[in-house]
Amino acid sequence: MSKKMSSGMGHKGGHPRGPVAKPKEFKKTLIRLIGYLKPRKFQLILVFIAAVGSTVFNVISPKLLGDATSSLFDSFTQGTAVQFDVISRILLLLILLYVVASLFSFVQQYVMAGVSQQTIAELRQEANDKLTRLPLRYFDKTTHGDTLSRVMNDIDNINTSLQQALTQVITSVITVIGIVVMMLFISPLLTLLVCLTLPLSLFAIRGITSFSQKHFKAQQKELGMINGHINEMFTGHQTVRAYGYEKKAIDTFDQLNEQLYESSRKAQFISGLMMPLMTFIGNLGYVAVSVAGGILVINGNIRVGDVQAFIQYTQQMSQPLVQASSVANLVQSAIASAERVFDILDEEEENAEEDAAIDLESLSGDVSFEQVQFGYEKDHPIIKNLSLDVKEGQTVAIVGPTGAGKTTIINLLMRFYELDQGSIRIGGVKTTDLSRQQVRDLFAMVLQDTWLFEGTIHDNIAYGRQNVSKEDVIKAAKHAYADDFIRTLPDGYDTLLTEDAGNLSQGQRQLLTIARAILSDPKILILDEATSSVDTRTEMHIQKAMNELMNGRTSFVIAHRLSTIKDADLILVMKDGTIIEKGTHSELLKQNGFYADLYMSQFTENQVG
Repeated sequence: MSKKMSSGMGHKGGHPRGPVAKPKEFKKTLIRLIGYLKPRKFQLILVFIAAVGSTVFNVISPKLLGDATSSLFDSFTQGTAVQFDVISRILLLLILLYVVASLFSFVQQYVMAGVSQQTIAELRQEANDKLTRLPLRYFDKTTHGDTLSRVMNDIDNINTSLQQALTQVITSVITVIGIVVMMLFISPLLTLLVCLTLPLSLFAIRGITSFSQKHFKAQQKELGMINGHINEMFTGHQTVRAYGYEKKAIDTFDQLNEQLYESSRKAQFISGLMMPLMTFIGNLGYVAVSVAGGILVINGNIRVGDVQAFIQYTQQMSQPLVQASSVANLVQSAIASAERVFDILDEEEENAEEDAAIDLESLSGDVSFEQVQFGYEKDHPIIKNLSLDVKEGQTVAIVGPTGAGKTTIINLLMRFYELDQGSIRIGGVKTTDLSRQQVRDLFAMVLQDTWLFEGTIHDNIAYGRQNVSKEDVIKAAKHAYADDFIRTLPDGYDTLLTEDAGNLSQGQRQLLTIARAILSDPKILILDEATSSVDTRTEMHIQKAMNELMNGRTSFVIAHRLSTIKDADLILVMKDGTIIEKGTHSELLKQNGFYADLYMSQFTENQVG
């Protein structure tokens, strides 16, 4: 029997990821991230070789173009015939170089895409597997939206940054080295003139990047706020309209939109200065090369085609410098995202357990709490010295105000949390002597908040069961009084549900989760006001089905409406983690205590209603 959970496993929508903060431990995280690339080192070597090939051929081409120009210039100045055979060979060689360079570039991009995708797939799989091993405590203290952002948005950001940054770094380094070598080969003097502009370029890049960074951060912050506002307004659009909040929502959006516009305008304007400024500095290099090159040509120290090649090399030199700033941002963004993902991977997880050699089918449904004490924080116990004996087949209702500890008892029963003191036994066996999965196999849950996944109605009812027949699914649906409405749907049990089951009413969704619990045939049943979301007529049907399902099974019912638990064998009244009253419905009314006051207040409200 596999784990059965009928509902309550939905997730909260996450806010969009805001600005990427600076990494806390840059070097440590970078080394760890690089470790994911080690299994693909041969592919990275191929990427490097392809980058070298692509860059070398692109670097050689300006020199060949310069040779063709020099050949034409010599022919005109010397009055000789144009050497078309020489120029033709150069042009053919250039075409060949461009084709080969393109092929190398294609190989580089193709292999790098595979490297990044394989790396990210491995990281995403590791994160997904980690989530299945994390204790419930982690999900209680972390919002679902933040967890989803880490395993989806941050990993996607690592993927994008990784692919672009690695490719640009390899290409830029090889390009700069190749250009400098060719420049030195042609003219060390002109090379010195070009290199004099490099400090000016680096200073301009650093200045603009540092000045624009704060505006980009503000832009990302405002973008996250406006997306969060839109998400809240649209997911709660019914409430927004019901309370006449439309105008206020629009005003808030206009304000956030204006802030986003201002920060985006400044960020884009300042970063947009990069290219004009680099062009200006590059033009200074062109002027210096042109003047000095012209003098060298007149003196016969250099060929005119080499000056042309130098001008092209000067232009090519500025591109890697501009890319350097974007690469730095990409790397910082990737490392910051990697830190967030690694935080999840480093979370303390549940200890791996082996199934105990115990036949679960032979266990009875007796449940006992022995001096149980528990607190989400060690110094603040919620459940205090709880002792309780429940016989197989009994129905135990748990009532009390919010925060009394009702849900905590269920979490302890199913070993979502471990006890601080005491023990819980099922069929005389301590739950700690069983694996967590074995304990959870004994239960089925029907919670107030329904959970259905995107799939057919048949698959939703059969969730967690292996090789279940369609007849069993239909039988369970009939017991849950869901068969009638299922057959009215166009495709019956093969009807495909959307992710939020929006094509079903809340009551119909609840009926399906109840059918799921019926099909699981558990030893112990947990109900959390399972009929609260359905109308009175449907509730009557469900109560009959529940009575049949609960017959002979131990059942724990978290009750909010006390009228639904009159027939419970035992009612536990909890307050501040302690059972203050217990007994049957009639016994508790006779005590004229907390339960009686609570029941009479609800009874009076119903009478007035």
